[in-house]
Amino acid sequence: MFFWSKKSRRRRLLAEPFSEGWLRILDRNVRQYAILSSAEQTRLRDRLRVFVAEKEWTGCDGLEVTEEMKVTIAAQACLLVLGIDYEYHYDRIQTVLIYPGTYLHPSQTRGGLVHGRRAIYGEYWHRGPVIISWKNTGSDAKRGANLVFHEFAHHLDDLDGGMDGTPPLESSEATRRWHQVVDAEYRRLVRDSNRGEPTLLDEYGAESPAEFFAVATECFFERPIDLRARHNDLYGVLRDFYHQDPATWPWPTSDRFPLPGH
Repeated sequence: MFFWSKKSRRRRLLAEPFSEGWLRILDRNVRQYAILSSAEQTRLRDRLRVFVAEKEWTGCDGLEVTEEMKVTIAAQACLLVLGIDYEYHYDRIQTVLIYPGTYLHPSQTRGGLVHGRRAIYGEYWHRGPVIISWKNTGSDAKRGANLVFHEFAHHLDDLDGGMDGTPPLESSEATRRWHQVVDAEYRRLVRDSNRGEPTLLDEYGAESPAEFFAVATECFFERPIDLRARHNDLYGVLRDFYHQDPATWPWPTSDRFPLPGH
C-alpha cells in the first residue's frame, strides 16, 4: 500500500507544471543545468521535485529554509545520480540540515584520540542526515569544488556499509578496475601533496580514500575536461560509475581555467 501511495503521490507531483521560479533558480545556481540535453534537463527537474517533496528540510542556527535553498541543493544532489537509479541511491536520505554558514562541529573521540571543536562547511553522517552550509553551497568552478557534490558523494560511498572510497559497483571486474585506478591515483595525490606540488584534485582528498572519492566526484562534475586530460583513467572509472560523460557536455569557454602547474 505504501509503495503504491508513493507512486501515486509522485505521479500527481510530476503532472504539475514546473515552477518558473524554480527554473530561474536552476539557471542562476546550477551551472551544469544549461548545458544538459533537453531529456536530461527534464529528468533532473523531475528528480529534484521528488527530492524536495520527500525529504525533511531543517534550518539550523535560526536559518529559515527557502525554496531557493531546497531547489539548489536538490538539483546538485540529483545531478550526481542522473545516470543511475535514483530510488536505490537516495531513498535512505531522510533529512537535509542547512546552516547559514560555517558551523562548529562538537568535540568527539576517534581512534582513541579526542578531537576538539572545529569549524566545518558540511558533513554526512552514516545513515543520518546530510548537513550543508548554505553560504558555502554552490560551484567553485576554478577549484573544481562543490560542497553539495562532496557531501552527497559520501552518501553514495556509504551505501555498501562504510565510507571507504569505493561506492557500490556493478561487477567484480568493475571493482577490480576501480581499485587498480583509484588506489594509484590516491597515492599520487598523497605524494604530490606531501611534496607541495600543484594538483588539479583538491589536496583534501589526500586525507583518506573516502575524501579522495568525494573530491574526485567534485572535480568530475565541475572540471571534467581537465580531469580527463590530467587523470584519464580516474575519469574513466568515475564515468562508468555515474553513467555520465560530463567532459562531452558543451561547456562555455569561460569555464576553462589554467591547469595547476601551467
